[in-house]
This record gives sequence, C-alpha cells and structure tokens, in this order.
Amino acid sequence: MREGQPYTGNCLPITNHHSMSLILVINPGSTSTKLAVFDGEECRIRYTIEHSLTELAEYRDVLEQADFRQRQVVQFVQNQGFSPEAFSALAVRGGILRPLPGGVYRVDERMVDDLSTGRYGRHASNLGGMIGLTLGREWNVPAYTVDPVVVDEMEEVARYSGLAGIPRLSRSHALNSRAVARKVALDLGRSYETVNLIVAHLGGGVSVSAHRQGRMIDVNNAQSEGPFSLERTGTLPVLAVIDLCFEGQYTREALYGLMTERGGLFSYLGTKDFREVEERISAGEGKAQEIVEALAYQVGKEIGAMAAVLVGQVDRVLLTGGLAHSRLLTDLIAERVAFIAPLVVVPGEHEMEALASGALSVLQGHETARIYGEA
Repeated sequence: MREGQPYTGNCLPITNHHSMSLILVINPGSTSTKLAVFDGEECRIRYTIEHSLTELAEYRDVLEQADFRQRQVVQFVQNQGFSPEAFSALAVRGGILRPLPGGVYRVDERMVDDLSTGRYGRHASNLGGMIGLTLGREWNVPAYTVDPVVVDEMEEVARYSGLAGIPRLSRSHALNSRAVARKVALDLGRSYETVNLIVAHLGGGVSVSAHRQGRMIDVNNAQSEGPFSLERTGTLPVLAVIDLCFEGQYTREALYGLMTERGGLFSYLGTKDFREVEERISAGEGKAQEIVEALAYQVGKEIGAMAAVLVGQVDRVLLTGGLAHSRLLTDLIAERVAFIAPLVVVPGEHEMEALASGALSVLQGHETARIYGEA
C-alpha cells in the first residue's frame, strides 16, 4: 500500500496464521444486517440484508427487533448451505455497553442483559450480542465481540470536559479504527503496540483518535464532539445551544435528532450523499465546495489536536471510513496535516474483517477472550 493512496480490495486480509475455522460474522445496523462467513483467513461470502422501513415500523423499539433479525440470519445460513454445527465461532458487532478496554470479549449473559435492557444506550448494534448469545447456545458455539464502540482507554486528563459532573466519554468507531491501525503498523513492519498513530474515521459520524503503543488514549465522542460529519453536528457553541433549548421550538427528542441525524453537511446542503455533493461541486456550486472545505478544515484541526496529545511523536496519520473514498476530501485534509506525519488512506469500513480476526485469534490461542463482568 502506497502512502497517501487508497487501499484497494474488498477485505483487509486477516493477519493471523492460516486456519480452517468457520466463523459467522453478524453486524446489525440501523436499517441493515451485514453478514459474512470466514473460513480461517478467507472471506468466503458476505451479504447484506436490507430491512425496509415498513418492516422496522412494526417495532416500537430497536431492541424489539432481535427475533426478527435472528430469523433472517438463520435463513441466510440455510440458504447458503451452511450447517450450524460447522461453525467454530460467531463474531458479532459490539453494542453500547459500559466503558471497556479494547480487545475480544466473550458474549455472555451479563453482557446481553446490559444490551437487551439498553442500560447504557439503545442502538441497533446491541442486537449483535443478543442474537449471538441465542444462536451460540442453540448451535453450541462461542460468540465473541471485538472492540465495541465504548472502548475506553483514555488517560485521566482527557476525561475533563470543563464542567464538573460532565466527563468526556469515549464513543467512537473503535472497531474499524483499531483494525486499520493494526494493518498499517504491519505494513510498516512493526506491531500496533510499537507505533503512534492518528486515525480519522470519516463517515456518518467522524471520530479522530490518538493511538499510542497499542492503546487508544484519546478520541472525540463521535456523537457529540469534534468535526461535523454527513449528519452530525460535532462540537457546537454551547451558549447558542442553550438558547436553542429554551426557544420552545424543539423537544428533547427533536433536539437529539437535530444534532445526530439532521446536522452537519445535511443541515447545510440537504443531502447525506457525498457523491451528490461532489457532483454539485463539479457543476460549479461554490457553497458545496466551501462546506466540504470546512469539513476538511475541522478534521484537520482535530488531527492537529491529537498530534498534541501524542506530543508530536506520530508515525502516521490514517484516513478511513466511507468518506475516505473521496479524493477531493482526503486531498483537502492532507494539505493541512501532511506536516505532522506521512498520510495513509484506507477507505471504507473493515468491521467484518476485524470481527472475524478477533474471533480467529481466540480460536487459534493467540489471544484470550476477556470476560465482560471482569474487565
């Protein structure tokens, strides 16, 4: 992979030794469930089940969709001709749990109790563990999750927000960010535990994280901090937000939706399709160009902040996520941050490979799965 150039291919190769272990990967999202089957290091098949809004409207709460989605997972396995007994493990996306160190975790009752009750938050990703525990028991195979969104390895000084009683929280694209960080470290001939990296995940949300010798020591909360994204506002002027809260125009729920679903680029241009934005720029729309430049400006500024976290000792700056496919955006960011360290672009999301890799590492004995209640 050349520095500053996209990593090509559908999958990041799993870096463990060869294995014939069959792993089913389950990654629930808000309107889809992504599935894949890995045979050791080889991705044999991947498939996305799209859930229509009509189907999902039958459920008052996202966590009520577990049985519905589980049936579709089972149907996929049957349609592809796989026997459940053939699987060595299930690897499922991690949901909103209590803060955890990074790593591979065994899905167990205590974890699923927190997921199914929404104790720490309600999100489609919670369904991964719920489905994994049930199918794992039925099929007599272990279920694992890897680097959930709540991975928290922040240093204590990073937790201070500026107001007592409101700490900064680590909520990020940890799974993809750490997977890409490991891949680039290996490309450098080094291990993740020996490098300092800044990883900017660019997508529906943006998280920019500082990785120091195998630990993600700081990151902006992708839901409420940092750069704006396709649909999220990122950091806002707090006094103006207070005024907005008391104008009487919005309920609490409506404000959450405004900040996390209808903010960012969508609030300025009325679209969440970055390809459309690029087409509008090509057609000469100056406003669209300016807003993309503002996005690159904010991402660059956050990368600069993480360089300060790492005291300037940065081996590489990585750009990943769906928006990293845009050469326009990555070039604009590169103009601002190339002085920090060489830039590497790894576009797309590599969650399926990362989940399979974590489960495979445990199956091969290279890693011991953590226990949720003991972490």
